[in-house]
Amino acid sequence: MEYDITATGIRGLNEKLHAEPADSSQNWNVVNPNGAHAIAVGLNAPLNVSINGSTGYYCAGMNKLASVKVHGSVGPGAAENMMSGSLTVDGDASQYAGASGHGGLLNIKGNASSRCGISMKGINIVVHGNIGHMSAFMAQSGNLVVLGDAGDALGDSLYEARLFVRGEVKSLGADCIEKPMREEHIAFLAELLNEAGADATPDQFKRYGSARELYHFNIDNASAY
Repeated sequence: MEYDITATGIRGLNEKLHAEPADSSQNWNVVNPNGAHAIAVGLNAPLNVSINGSTGYYCAGMNKLASVKVHGSVGPGAAENMMSGSLTVDGDASQYAGASGHGGLLNIKGNASSRCGISMKGINIVVHGNIGHMSAFMAQSGNLVVLGDAGDALGDSLYEARLFVRGEVKSLGADCIEKPMREEHIAFLAELLNEAGADATPDQFKRYGSARELYHFNIDNASAY
């Protein structure tokens, strides 16, 4: 099924996608996105949606079950609050990609900007390039894998999310520390890298996580409150 956004607009596209049966695996080919916002949001069926060009804000936001692929770059908030399914981006992603994502895979073949994976809650994010500052800020669970470098304050105030970085980390945020790569992490990372089609091996990565120092009130800091 081919849909030209310039003909009947974003609302018409999303209405048609939402009208698909819950078990539909229909293939959709979206042309002329021209950086439009909110393309393919709120999907709730195992559709295959191919977007030929770059998109604006919130592409594939609140996705459930669908496999969305963008042949271009995406604006802020791509895959925001994604529940399951996948979003693959051939190009780069703007800020807060994968924000509050609960599940599924966000696979960014280029770079991601600041706050990638902010407040993530179970999503898997693989970035084949670099990520910007404050990524995985307050990340609660899930996995962020970066084949390139990470900017300032990686993992600031994170909870139980796991961060894997192959390149350099400019600085770690509050309560984020380097942790050992155990056998279960190596096995899991190998599967995720394979799923994302990433040209890397687990032994090239370092793992970062929470030191858990922010979990409890410290009486020595009482005067600061």
